[in-house]
Amino acid sequence: PKHEIMQITEAKKVLEQYHCKPTELPLILVTDPAIIGLGVKPGDMIQITRKSATAGKSFYYRYVVET
Repeated sequence: PKHEIMQITEAKKVLEQYHCKPTELPLILVTDPAIIGLGVKPGDMIQITRKSATAGKSFYYRYVVET
């Protein structure tokens, strides 16, 4: 699936929408092979876009942490 770093404004909107803190999201390690090429750093939020048979596209969010 497609992984991309979220802009700060987009990340804030998602956190407000779900009434949560970044650390309450599922975590992804900075060394994860799916995001190494993106140049992520701890503290970034990642949006994962997956194809869905019913919704067309579905979005998942992860918070980047160190190992």
